[in-house]
Amino acid sequence: MDKRKISTALISVYDKQGLEPIIDLLNKLKINIISTGGTQDFIESLGVEVVPVEQLTGYPSIFGGRVKTLHPTIFGGILMRDTDGDEAVKYNISPIDLVIVDLYPFEQTVENGASHKEIIEKIDIGGIALIRAAAKNYDRTLVISHKGQYKRLYDILKEQEGYTTLDQRKLFAVEAFMTSSHYDIQIFNYLNSDPFLSLKISQHSGYDLRYGENPHQMARFFGNLDEIFTQLHGKQLSYNNLLDTDSAINLIAEFEEPTIAIIKHTNPCGLASDPILDKAWDKALAGDPESAFGGIIASNREIDKKTAEKINKLFFEIIIAPGYSDGALEILKQKKNRRILVLNKFPGNKYVIRSAINGYLYQEKDVKIETKEDLNFVTDRKPDEREVEDMLFANKIVKHLKSNAIALVKNKQLVGSGMGQTSRVDALRQAIAKAKRFGLGLKGAVMASDAFFPFADSVEIAHKEGISAVIQPGGSIRHQDSIDYRNEHNIAMVFTGIRHFKH
Repeated sequence: MDKRKISTALISVYDKQGLEPIIDLLNKLKINIISTGGTQDFIESLGVEVVPVEQLTGYPSIFGGRVKTLHPTIFGGILMRDTDGDEAVKYNISPIDLVIVDLYPFEQTVENGASHKEIIEKIDIGGIALIRAAAKNYDRTLVISHKGQYKRLYDILKEQEGYTTLDQRKLFAVEAFMTSSHYDIQIFNYLNSDPFLSLKISQHSGYDLRYGENPHQMARFFGNLDEIFTQLHGKQLSYNNLLDTDSAINLIAEFEEPTIAIIKHTNPCGLASDPILDKAWDKALAGDPESAFGGIIASNREIDKKTAEKINKLFFEIIIAPGYSDGALEILKQKKNRRILVLNKFPGNKYVIRSAINGYLYQEKDVKIETKEDLNFVTDRKPDEREVEDMLFANKIVKHLKSNAIALVKNKQLVGSGMGQTSRVDALRQAIAKAKRFGLGLKGAVMASDAFFPFADSVEIAHKEGISAVIQPGGSIRHQDSIDYRNEHNIAMVFTGIRHFKH
């Protein structure tokens, strides 16, 4: 039967907010109400008659409230089919065709830093069982699994005078299983100490995006963007916008000094640090003013008016910073479609997930940041203090360039970059060509590579361009060739022992 009249409702909720209009409507529709504990008290306080669960089961709430509804009289009433009438009569079981239940706030209890004992007590048993039972039997039972559905339920019952359709019951069942599966995943992830035991992800809140990687592709972001940034201005974000913004945020998080980065297609094309923010912008833009057009700008400091005036001369899609001075915000808002984001905090995710083949690749996030103590000085000439600072600076950048990757840095300014090449030599040539094209001298610059040099050829090319020091992971079976060449030409090289591939 498609359309059914509700005769009996079981209501047992942790959060009573928003429930009163539902109770009032059920009472007006002469629908019987069964309830437990605090929910029963709440319903009775409204002057509405309610049947206690204990009256049906013959058992009180036991074990500190852990067991209330787990009884054949209750679950039989929810799970019985139209063909089960004789058996229901035999065991004195009446049908229950509306179940309104929410779950103990397990996820919120964890987030609030409660004790392990308190968290365990928030693992719902009866509620989750009621939701699953009612959802399974959606053919004749309607299930409400969270208070966000109350308005829809109220409208359906009022408009249809207590009747529900099969399509409506099925939709609520789907949402119920979404609720229960999300709940179970949160419990699993809390208790599980092995992050590689099983991949369990659940995100049912999110945002519609303008489109996917291309306009003909639909896309949606699942997660909480508001936690990371607040959008002050501009049109809706797209799939590519979020990929670029993710790259920008993770890159800018590496730097402590005032820094501005320009990102294009997830790669940094300009980046510089300077105590004066607008000077950092000048140097970042100088690194590749062609690629900067239409890019993403990220700053780890509040954007002031002077910096905003300079940035505003360039067309760009998004700017993200911890804040904006009043004058700066007015300037940057002059373009109506420009997206202006306030960075609330850096993402704290520890793992990276991506789809591949017919499954998922899952790995720890590359959060390693080399310091001076990690460097192995392998050449006769040791780099001076300025070269060491520039090498560490370049190493942070190359970590965020697509492999094969090379970053050339001088005085904490990215002067040339090569990325996504099929050979490391090609990546170096690309970086050198960029630096020359924009008039940035390479004499005294340093070079960072995301992986070792298998031959001495890249080192030779760099030397001929005036590059004075190299930072690389090391580990090639022929790395002595590179060391020997550097020693012959009085050039410094350090090994980190850490590779930073990014595919």
